[in-house]
Amino acid sequence: MQKMMDAIVKPAAGPGLELRKVPVPECGPGEVLIKVHKTAICGTDVHIYDWNPWSAAHVKPGMTIGHEYVGEVAELGAGVSGFEIGQRVSGEGHITCGHCRNCHTSNIQWCKNTYSVGVDRNGAFAEYVCIPAGNVIAIDPALDEDVVAFFDAFGNATHTALMWNLVGEDVLITGAGPIGIIAAGICKYAGARRVIITDISDDRLELARKMGVDAAVNTLKEDLPKVMKDQGLVEGFDVGLEMSGSGAALKQMLSVMRNGGKISLLGLGNGPISIDMNDIIGKGLTIQGIYGRKMDNWHQMSYMVQGGLDLHPVITHRLHYTEFEKGFEAMHSGKAGKVILDWATKKEE
Repeated sequence: MQKMMDAIVKPAAGPGLELRKVPVPECGPGEVLIKVHKTAICGTDVHIYDWNPWSAAHVKPGMTIGHEYVGEVAELGAGVSGFEIGQRVSGEGHITCGHCRNCHTSNIQWCKNTYSVGVDRNGAFAEYVCIPAGNVIAIDPALDEDVVAFFDAFGNATHTALMWNLVGEDVLITGAGPIGIIAAGICKYAGARRVIITDISDDRLELARKMGVDAAVNTLKEDLPKVMKDQGLVEGFDVGLEMSGSGAALKQMLSVMRNGGKISLLGLGNGPISIDMNDIIGKGLTIQGIYGRKMDNWHQMSYMVQGGLDLHPVITHRLHYTEFEKGFEAMHSGKAGKVILDWATKKEE
């Protein structure tokens, strides 16, 4: 008789998610079955919940969603070595082909054949998830599982922030969502002189202050150039991290960068964004698009946390997985940071 488990699935082509009983994944050759302990809700999961145009084009109804998680090895498929049953692990959510040019040069984040856990194949909002062994990441048992649960998002922030040398630099982050707030903590940890973050949500800006930013600016109420002057910025920002996907935020960032500045773009817009190329060419700016994580980012994340980077302030909600609707309600409110769902604890009736 096939074993069944609880999972949060996309039941139909439309808004909403549902907690269902589904079969436990079968662990094939070269794969690892992971018993999930904790998961975190990502912005992508919110898009799938809402069934926006991107979700409708990529996600098949009936799919188990979720890609931010931590757990333990439950079963090893044929041919898998290097892991032990019960070992603490997480997983890289982008499964790549392994044979294109980017895969051969260790740039898996740019593999054109990528397919994703929780989008293109059943994900981790379940009691078990199965992924290829090459995507399994060993996790130090000393690390707090609540933090490791969102290492996937932490990785996006790490990739975006550490694209550039930050020591002694002044950094502007546009977009105080969870990844932007995490990036702020990374920048301070990595030695930035000033880190200023902008948004239009006072709640998210207050959360950013808890992560140690030098200034959190509501651009609807405050003048960014004045804040820059108050913070001692003379020529403009050295580094920009665009996390919002907002055309207005990007245009403002371009206007306050110093000549020769460097920008990482992570935020995805809802459509085309018009910018003045003269702002880029005249200032000699370097702009780098960011997607996913480099595999080395997983090591950097563990080492930063072990070295003292505290990400607990970004966690605003801890819920049992059966209360996932409350978690998505919090995400929709715009006031939440990271929402953690507990899959390891039996809920009391």
